[in-house]
Amino acid sequence: MVCWFRVLMLMIRTFVLLFLATAFQVAFAIEPPVGLVSRAGDRSVVLHWDRNTEANLAGYRVYRSANSAGPFTLQTPSVLTSAGFCDLTAAVVNGQTNFYRVTSVNTTSQESLPSVTLGVVPHVFANDDEFLDYVQQTSFDYFWYLANPADGLVPDRSASGSACSIAAVGFGLTAIGIGIDHGWISRTQGAARVLTTLTTFLQKPQGPGASGTIGYNGWFYHFLDMNTALRSGAELSSIDTALLLGGILYAKQYFDGTNATEAGIRTVADGIFNRVDWNWMARGTNAVSMGWLPGSGFLSANWIGYNEGMILYCLGLGAATNPLPASSWTRWTSGYTWATYYGLAFVPFPPLFGHQYSHCWIDFRHVADSYMNSHNSTYFENSRRASLAQREYCIANPLNRLGYSSNVWGLTACDAPSGYAAHGAPPAENDDGTIAPTAAGGSMPFTPEYSLPTLRYFYNSYRPRIWTAYGFRDAFNLGQQWYGPDELGIDQGPIVIMIENYRTQRVWKLFMRNEEVQRGLQRAGFVSLPFMPLRPQALPAQNAFRLDWDAPAGRTYQVEYSPDLDAWFASPTGQVVSAGPTANWIDSGPPGTSLPPFAAAQRFYRVFQLGTP
Repeated sequence: MVCWFRVLMLMIRTFVLLFLATAFQVAFAIEPPVGLVSRAGDRSVVLHWDRNTEANLAGYRVYRSANSAGPFTLQTPSVLTSAGFCDLTAAVVNGQTNFYRVTSVNTTSQESLPSVTLGVVPHVFANDDEFLDYVQQTSFDYFWYLANPADGLVPDRSASGSACSIAAVGFGLTAIGIGIDHGWISRTQGAARVLTTLTTFLQKPQGPGASGTIGYNGWFYHFLDMNTALRSGAELSSIDTALLLGGILYAKQYFDGTNATEAGIRTVADGIFNRVDWNWMARGTNAVSMGWLPGSGFLSANWIGYNEGMILYCLGLGAATNPLPASSWTRWTSGYTWATYYGLAFVPFPPLFGHQYSHCWIDFRHVADSYMNSHNSTYFENSRRASLAQREYCIANPLNRLGYSSNVWGLTACDAPSGYAAHGAPPAENDDGTIAPTAAGGSMPFTPEYSLPTLRYFYNSYRPRIWTAYGFRDAFNLGQQWYGPDELGIDQGPIVIMIENYRTQRVWKLFMRNEEVQRGLQRAGFVSLPFMPLRPQALPAQNAFRLDWDAPAGRTYQVEYSPDLDAWFASPTGQVVSAGPTANWIDSGPPGTSLPPFAAAQRFYRVFQLGTP
């Protein structure tokens, strides 16, 4: 009797344990988010976490509490489909801690256990550097958290279901190096992601078919499926391939370690670059086609005349295999015009992205081709003048667009109330009142004295409408009270890269080590501009510093200054036309330099000559 009772009790206990275990599995049928991190800014909190790769994932829910012990309140009535959240509500008060945790939700609406809890304190930005850190880091997050970790592909935009943009991948490869330098990810993490990405582009099939391939003759399709990495109904794009190659060549220089992963990155990078058949895309001529389509062949338009295509020719001319003919650069520049707007003379291209994309990687500050030398300019100076002229256009506001001002400017290719289009000025092109933050952000190295205040104005004035977990939204239109729903990879990339080029010039320094780039510039006829011997003189009574140098009448010069002989900044007031036989410039602080010279711990100067050496 006792024996049967024991057996019965054992059977009941086993059944209860099995029932509880099954119930636990049902209740928590999906893993909780891991890797939760936070960023805090002025009246805003950003959260990110590692993407859950389970097949039954529907999304995430975010909870907040004023107390670490709870109670926690749901902050996302709709399930989030990406691993990011931005809190801009009234509860986000500078100096006050809020606590956050995140859950995963599966396709049957079952919720996981919560993630770890993070306490986050928003705060006023201590200075401009802290603001720029926040903008850069959230823009970097676009490439780290929205990319598919299995193949490294980056979506064109933040909207769910977006295809991969290969240009966004190029920007993202560069953003990864910046992220490592700032400590946002480890070098091991970054190297692994980069090798995965490059392996995808090297190993996926190439061929002339309309489907089932990533590219053809070394070129890649503009848009790819985020999961298969195969063509997603787009053209074989020459310029987007060039922007991808920009990121690949940067990664080749950045990852210079001896371990297997970093050595692999360099090997695969060479394999991708050297496979490109530049002559094929030029059809045996000296003009590169804008693209190719299976079935119908090459697009009729060529890359001729000033725009974002400079990097395409610089890389094609420098390739070791199947390079473009040397005459290609002359063909490219044959489409230039030289015009004057708002007192500024330059080669115009109304949307600012055309003045920015090539400069993300190529340092044009101290080199010039024959065209720019003949106009006493450089491509860097050309982009500066284009940015200044566009700001002047928005101040003049000839079309009476609502909101345009000295701090509301920035016309480029972006979404708008009527759809995606290239907007620009001067001359005015599709100016419907739509402003894109990436335009000012992408001009940071050219016009820091205006780009930085503009970005801060956007953040302070329109933050509830345009600030997200991935930085600034693509665009907004005050006249139509329209605020774009998405963030774009080709927006966030120039923001994070060009802010870095302004602050440290690290991207330029690394990219310019590529022999392909140096060879391409040389074959295009670029020459280095000479630096002048200086005679410095301190003027302590004026809290100023004077530079003198020998200078024939009519020659143009540019002054640069540095706090450390590492990062150099062009003085906004430092372009000098000599009356001969000498020239001079006085540093008395802003707006010519960031601080009065005697307020700086140390300051270095250099001056180079523009025009034909």
